[in-house]
Amino acid sequence: MTRFYFVLALLCSINIAHGQIPEDYFDNPLEIPLILSGSFGELRSNHFHSGLDIKTQQREGIPVHAPADGYISRIKVAHYGYGKALYIKHPNGYSTVYAHLQRYAGDIQDYVKKNQYSKETFELELFPEVNQIAVSKGDIIGYTGNTGSSGGPHLHYEIRDASSRPMNPMLFGVEIPDTKAPIVTSVFAYPMDGGIVNQSTEPVKLRLIKQKDGTYNTEKISASGKIGFGVVSNDQQNGASNKNGLYKINTTYNGEEKFEVFFEKFSFSETRFLNRYIDYGYFKENKSRIQKLFREPNNPLSIINYENNNGFIDVENGFEANYNISLKDFKGNETTISIPIMGVTETSNTPVKNTADLEYVQAGEATTLNIGKFTVYIPAKALYQNEYLDIKVSGDTLYFHNDNVPIHKNISISIDISNYAGTDKDKMFIGRLNWKGQPYYNSTRRKGNVLTARTRTFGDYTLAVDTIAPKVRAINFKDGQWISKNNTLKVKITDDLSGISKYRATINGKFILMEYNYKKNVLTYDFDDEIVSESDNNLKLIVTDNVGNSTTFEAQFFRKNI
Repeated sequence: MTRFYFVLALLCSINIAHGQIPEDYFDNPLEIPLILSGSFGELRSNHFHSGLDIKTQQREGIPVHAPADGYISRIKVAHYGYGKALYIKHPNGYSTVYAHLQRYAGDIQDYVKKNQYSKETFELELFPEVNQIAVSKGDIIGYTGNTGSSGGPHLHYEIRDASSRPMNPMLFGVEIPDTKAPIVTSVFAYPMDGGIVNQSTEPVKLRLIKQKDGTYNTEKISASGKIGFGVVSNDQQNGASNKNGLYKINTTYNGEEKFEVFFEKFSFSETRFLNRYIDYGYFKENKSRIQKLFREPNNPLSIINYENNNGFIDVENGFEANYNISLKDFKGNETTISIPIMGVTETSNTPVKNTADLEYVQAGEATTLNIGKFTVYIPAKALYQNEYLDIKVSGDTLYFHNDNVPIHKNISISIDISNYAGTDKDKMFIGRLNWKGQPYYNSTRRKGNVLTARTRTFGDYTLAVDTIAPKVRAINFKDGQWISKNNTLKVKITDDLSGISKYRATINGKFILMEYNYKKNVLTYDFDDEIVSESDNNLKLIVTDNVGNSTTFEAQFFRKNI
């Protein structure tokens, strides 16, 4: 590291320590109008969204530029998740991340390909040495794509601080036109610890009444005791109809601030606590996420910027009050909701739940349950709160509650298979039943006659056997064909039960790199890799599923030497 580089990094780190965010340091990563399909902190499945999803005009291959000087600190290539991802470390202590790339650019692409061939694997993770691959502001570092778990072409862009915590890129001057106020679709009142709302101890959906000035009121509620509130809302920027997340939520009770949430920064270690922040059961039933505007036990989220009495209010008999919710986007556009409350002592009409046949599990203690052939181990703090669980067994199937309760830490499910004489036990696995009643593979390990799977989802699990090998079919060539004009070899691979685990391909005995697109079940080899140098070529592809069944596909093709 040069002296200048060191001093610059030191000065920038001092600025960061004093809370000064460099708003003009980073350029935009794309030279197209920035329109978002996803915002920072947006509520996703089991996590908060850690960056901006930038639309790429429904196409791939748009150049991605380094927004500032730095060096490539990490490269990850995966079939799922971020797909082809790139990480740049900058002199000011921040890092930027680019995900779902179609391919890398220049020296970066060459470096990745070299390592993929030397390690004989498509998926890999690399950590180049400091300044081994240096980049300057404006350099093309890759091209936008749709790799990994992307649902369509876009660039996922992150800015992380020196502790690798993702921060809202808009804080750094990323400009997204937005003149639209946030949208509110539902508001709920939550009676807690004996509290009552409209004679109910269960959450109550309130009727929203839009006012002429664009604000909202709800119907007056009668309540007593400890009450919290929740809201379903989203935001839209100009030029897009995507339902994105908010920037700030603030609540007051008779003018006194009660609760505030800022979507500015969080750590990856806390992101799964989203399932404690939302009403998980309501989401699973209605596909709509209620943000609970109060902090319950076992919710350490740092996005909660302020709380008074954990965000709850205490309603007294005969006392009239107003609870207000303010929803804001990053540009300051605001939607407000006013909830009039009348304190009334009343009796709940909510039926008492029958828990006689349910298993009571305390969240703070480890629990082992032996039910039929199954053993279930629930570690301490796997659940956010004490729960009554509906657990039953019928033959080889475990009915393990409904997926209306979130699981934070992995729970183990084991089954004894010692009675299955004559069955290839290595082909057995524990699968979770889908809505059609069909099992899909859950990673399973075998020790003797016991199979064990780990899960963070309640549902129905069964013992399944897969003895059928994957299917392999050529797409753009035939055995014995001349394919001199082909740029690629494409092969379709499928497996009906346990799913594809691994594959390996060679041409004339030499390893070739085949990229797996799991969305289309296609493997692709690019002739630009220059492995093929002969006219007469023999392709051999071995595809293996998750329980070890394998298929060997072989084909001969001819190609002119160019």
